[in-house]
Amino acid sequence: MPCNIKLVQNRELHGMAAKAAVFWHWKELYVMNQYQAKNIINLAVAGHGGAGKTSLAEAMLYLSGVSDRRGKVGDGNTVCDYDPEEIRRKASISAASAPLEWKNKKINLLDAPGLFDFEGGMCEAMRAADTALIVISGKDGVAVGTEKAFAAAEKNGLAKIFFVNGLCDESARFYRVFEDLKAQFGPSVCPVVVPFIQDGQANIYINLLEYKAYDYSGGKPVPVAMPDMGDRLEGLRTAIYEAVAETDDELFEKYFAGEPFTPEEVIVGVSKGVKAGTITPVFCGDALLMRGMEQFLDGLTWLAPSAEEKAGEIGLDVDGNPVELAVNEDGAAAAIVFKTVADPFIGKLSYVKVVSGKISTESQLVNMRTGATERVGKTVMMVGKKQVDVKYIGAGDIGAIPKLAATNTGDTLCAPARKVVLDGVEYPNPTLSMAIVPSKKGEEDKIAQGMLRLSEEDPTLQFSTNNETHEMIVSGLGEQHLDVAVSKLKAKFGVDVTLKKPKVPYRETIRKTVQVQGRHKKQTGGHGQFGDVWIEFSPCDSDGLEFGERVVGGSVPKGFFPAVEKGLRECILKGPLAGYPVVGLSAVLYDGSYHPVDSSEMSFKMAATLAYKAGMPQASPVLLEPIGHLKATVPDGNMGDVMGEVNKRRGRVLGMEPAGDGKQTVEAEVPMAEMHDFTTFIRQVTQGRGSFSFSFERYEEAPQNVAQKVIEEAQAENAE
Repeated sequence: MPCNIKLVQNRELHGMAAKAAVFWHWKELYVMNQYQAKNIINLAVAGHGGAGKTSLAEAMLYLSGVSDRRGKVGDGNTVCDYDPEEIRRKASISAASAPLEWKNKKINLLDAPGLFDFEGGMCEAMRAADTALIVISGKDGVAVGTEKAFAAAEKNGLAKIFFVNGLCDESARFYRVFEDLKAQFGPSVCPVVVPFIQDGQANIYINLLEYKAYDYSGGKPVPVAMPDMGDRLEGLRTAIYEAVAETDDELFEKYFAGEPFTPEEVIVGVSKGVKAGTITPVFCGDALLMRGMEQFLDGLTWLAPSAEEKAGEIGLDVDGNPVELAVNEDGAAAAIVFKTVADPFIGKLSYVKVVSGKISTESQLVNMRTGATERVGKTVMMVGKKQVDVKYIGAGDIGAIPKLAATNTGDTLCAPARKVVLDGVEYPNPTLSMAIVPSKKGEEDKIAQGMLRLSEEDPTLQFSTNNETHEMIVSGLGEQHLDVAVSKLKAKFGVDVTLKKPKVPYRETIRKTVQVQGRHKKQTGGHGQFGDVWIEFSPCDSDGLEFGERVVGGSVPKGFFPAVEKGLRECILKGPLAGYPVVGLSAVLYDGSYHPVDSSEMSFKMAATLAYKAGMPQASPVLLEPIGHLKATVPDGNMGDVMGEVNKRRGRVLGMEPAGDGKQTVEAEVPMAEMHDFTTFIRQVTQGRGSFSFSFERYEEAPQNVAQKVIEEAQAENAE
């Protein structure tokens, strides 16, 4: 294996010398080693939080020689969990990239977060990968994160491989988990490596592809005789034979005739099934104790589709017509930016998957979103947080480009000769919003700049300023997501903030018609001020003020009409009840008087203000609350919980319809004031299987008890 990243010979080095040698070795080898798409495997490592994804990636990197020491998540020294927040929380919060070499193949690992609050990272990894490696805890079994990862892989058209991890734990139950996988995901689930459990220990692993057994009790795999597993082994072998027979007519005839398959035929057959999506192989082992790792890496190189086979895409040309892009290094360059790092210290880093052509330091690329030309300064491979310079990033490969200032996640970069737009990254919508409160006054600009940089990195994090409530609002996927954003804001941008429940944008209106006078008279040493108006206030259907006049006989000169309207438009920004904007108000100027010397625009503006203040309390003012449209998709068994919760939150259920996969979609209308923590409820009651969207629909009159509470709170706030 020429130029392989084996660092065994460096392991006798110590301290800083060893670290320098390792990094030097990485850099030199990556500069020398370029892989063609047929030898590249792009692998997203996904699954439920705590299943051992990062530990598995660490074991693979260590065994292949990329890392000369095996880090642990608990110790905060793994290659893929390098962010200070990941180290502090002992969990992945963003996708990380790390390539390795095994048996003349390059495997680009994309370690995805398993926590639901950081689902955006999984979306990025799935967009760049061609195969999804779904990791399952041998103790906890199939979980919601397993289902989500499988569904994301299906949606993105990826090949799928299972790895059951942590089998050295005494409470792990591989065969129970395997049966659950078959029950959950169907007959495509096929055993490839299985353990032989003896006295509660899983030290022997049987490779059904080769039909050989390996003993790991000494740490390294040692071939041993096939253990006696009774009928179970024969049943597993039959399962893999049946799966292989379905992939090829000749193999089907051979199986039907009772002839055994050769190991090569089994490998080729399973590989065909994996690439076609008809077989989902199951590997197993223990990443922390390095059990089964060699069998797993060998299996990956045999079974997982190459970038050449899976990385081709269909884009759209400038006219919106479909364009098929083959994975061809000699073609015009086209790449998708699937992740962005925006750090105030190292600058911006755009992670790319090259679909066609190659990107090098000589490349000039067009950003299809902005139309601007981007000049590539250098190209790098990312090994966790380390940047390793490479001459170019070829078709089917994954790398990064520093300092593309105007390029964002989801952008297509392509050669000017062939302009094409690729599918971006599809993210979940934020479901939890909080108001940001700075610890020190005057730091609003720093907060805004920091949040905008953070949302460049993480598009599931959104930031806005509500001009009505004068609050800065951050929205994300959950409490933990927003907590990480606050921590990063402090660590990266030096701004300390707290979060609180955002204010609800209520409105006020009237229910009765009244006619009132507004008379402004002020005598000073020189010219006085005089304005006198009679205005009729009445309800109407409008988003604000409808102004009209029916003055006869010139009692109010036309030149003062705009001043009256302007005065009223300024007044409706604060209603009489709680100071919220007034909507649905018709104001008709129908009479008044003026003074030929003392009347002015300011006098009539003041008169209109006095009329407003006198008339609104008499016109039966009411508080309006915003109502939103809820669409919640939940498992059938949680329908009653959701409908009960909607009623508890003063909502109205409008209907329900099947959503497929044993789920129902409930549609309802609910006051926005009651929906602040609905995302927490949905996640708890459905264990993360549910989702929802909520959008503003209209304003409705608030119940008296609700209105009274809002008015009292507003009065107390104004008193302060």
